[in-house]
Amino acid sequence: MKKTVLMAAALTTLAAHAQDSTQQTKQTTNPLTISGYVEGYYSYDFNRPDNNNRPGFLYNFNRHNEFNLNVGFVKAAYATERTRANLAIGVGSYMNANYAAEPGVLKNIFEANAGYKLSAKNDIWLDIGIIPSHIGFESAIGKDNWTLTRSMVAENTPYFESGAKLSYASADGKLQLAALALNGWQRITRVEGNSLLSWGTQLTYKPSDKVTLNYSTFIGTDKPDSARLWRYHNNLYGVFQLSEKIGLITSLDIGLEQQTPKDKELNTWYTPVAILRITPSSNWAFAFRGEYFSDANGVIIGTGTPNGFKTTGASVNVDYSPLTNVLLRLELRHLNSKDEIFEKEGANSRNNTAITFSTAIGF
Repeated sequence: MKKTVLMAAALTTLAAHAQDSTQQTKQTTNPLTISGYVEGYYSYDFNRPDNNNRPGFLYNFNRHNEFNLNVGFVKAAYATERTRANLAIGVGSYMNANYAAEPGVLKNIFEANAGYKLSAKNDIWLDIGIIPSHIGFESAIGKDNWTLTRSMVAENTPYFESGAKLSYASADGKLQLAALALNGWQRITRVEGNSLLSWGTQLTYKPSDKVTLNYSTFIGTDKPDSARLWRYHNNLYGVFQLSEKIGLITSLDIGLEQQTPKDKELNTWYTPVAILRITPSSNWAFAFRGEYFSDANGVIIGTGTPNGFKTTGASVNVDYSPLTNVLLRLELRHLNSKDEIFEKEGANSRNNTAITFSTAIGF
């Protein structure tokens, strides 16, 4: 009897200690994390532009023949079971180019949003603030992309958006849905004189861990009410891991916009992209990109030339990652246009070739 009492007392004490330890672990788990990212670069444009700026439709790595910072940011992220928030402050030539239209301190807000999980059982979230774009397979964070520079379509669709996002993810992680109300086409502050919101949708399906399919849309206007032109954008892409060492991305964007405020006729543009990546080891990767951008009416990229913007691009990329958080990259890229839209030593040219080197560190 005595042994039984002692054993029961010991088990009770052990259980109480385990419960106290669990509670202490829960209490000491910090929901706040601090991270950062820095991406420096050097780019040489063989056209040697007089103002040292790369072509105006490129918003990353856009300075010629100088060492520069593309983007650097510090991010604070807060996450619990039902709440989340992100705040990232950024600097660099990417910020200067993409946030030029924003006033004051908003020029340095890389990301700022707060979210609440609406359902205790299902993965349904409402996030409001400045969020990453729902369009395209490339982001502003270089290490997350297969190529050093961004595709022409990524450079000319939003990198960030300001608005509200309602999202759902299935329990098995295969299906994700989102609906967005936005301030405009890559806008934090809405265009003065524009009284309407823009809208977006996103559907992502992952039938397996080797295939990702995505379809995103945008509908809205980015002009004052007096000159309102409705814009409709469609983005479809797939990411395919063909084997352990070979991956493929294919993408097609098609956009339409009214020609005049009262006109039913639409201007159209389209841009296909394909990227093949080979990773022979965990330290090395090679990427080959082919792309084309057709915008004959200059809706997205105005040239003032007879054929508008009709440009083909090709690039070769070499990556070396000596550490898990360090990435060294080298890329050779060539662009060829139907018209002479590129500056070359004070004259015009149909061709543009550049070589770019970058170093990226995440922490």
